[in-house]
Amino acid sequence: MISAQEIIETKEKVPVDHKKLIFQGDIIYLPIYPNNIVSSNNELLSRDLGVKNKEEFNAKWDNQRFNPYWDESLSFPFQLTFHDTNFSSPVTRKMVVTSRYGWRRGRPHQGIDIDLQTGDSVRSILDGKVRYVGYHGGHGNTVIVRHYNGLESVYAHLSKTLVKENDEIKKGNAIGKGGVTGNARGSHLHLEVRYHGKSINPEYLFEFTTDTKIRSDVLFVTRKWATPRFHRSTRKSKIVIHKSIDDITVFEEQQKKIYTVKKGDTLHRIANRHGLAVSEICKTNSIKYNTVLKIGQQIIIN
Repeated sequence: MISAQEIIETKEKVPVDHKKLIFQGDIIYLPIYPNNIVSSNNELLSRDLGVKNKEEFNAKWDNQRFNPYWDESLSFPFQLTFHDTNFSSPVTRKMVVTSRYGWRRGRPHQGIDIDLQTGDSVRSILDGKVRYVGYHGGHGNTVIVRHYNGLESVYAHLSKTLVKENDEIKKGNAIGKGGVTGNARGSHLHLEVRYHGKSINPEYLFEFTTDTKIRSDVLFVTRKWATPRFHRSTRKSKIVIHKSIDDITVFEEQQKKIYTVKKGDTLHRIANRHGLAVSEICKTNSIKYNTVLKIGQQIIIN
């Protein structure tokens, strides 16, 4: 004989609806139970995404190399999915970005610099697992955390590290102390975000303000947002989020400009002036590297 309590428990475990989510290009349907029978939506989502993305999360897990993806070619655009709406500030004081992702003093700056004082606590921006702890060239003392969507966050110039490889951590957990180790001009946190070894402009993913918002639960990263030479470290790039492939297509069409060739112009000079690669101009205009430009000729600049 089934008791009344058993009937209630059975009924409560039947989902009343499903929530549709897009993750890594696949559709996931998460059950919604009555009376909040599941402890929390975030906990359920974390568990489901963790299972779905387990293979990618564990791929090339390497505690010795800064970038285990060095021999991998990444195709653009690629999709990133977040189950949180906010990230944790990596510093305990007000976030002040002193140098941005982009071209800096003739070299690519692969992350952003955030002001702090030596000894200040540095915290993980998202839940994850520590993949690398060590001294790495110009980064100095460095901690790398891999997150459950495949993204990795890099914390450099630390005076002290507080975690070890393979530690599981929550966002907001302290992972080190700020410092000036490595190639650093004054105390600051150098923060990078990477996907399969490729750096991404952190400000494309995160709002480094007091709101600490993740810009979108689903977004697509184009080559522009993973290439420092398209940006300048001295100014914030205009952020346009791509939430779908259609967004990218519409944006690129809107960005097309017609440039009229002037005396002294070469493909290399035009490319440098517009922050483009010569190969991109050639592909867009169906011309070759050695094409001789004519004064008055019009070419499309993407």
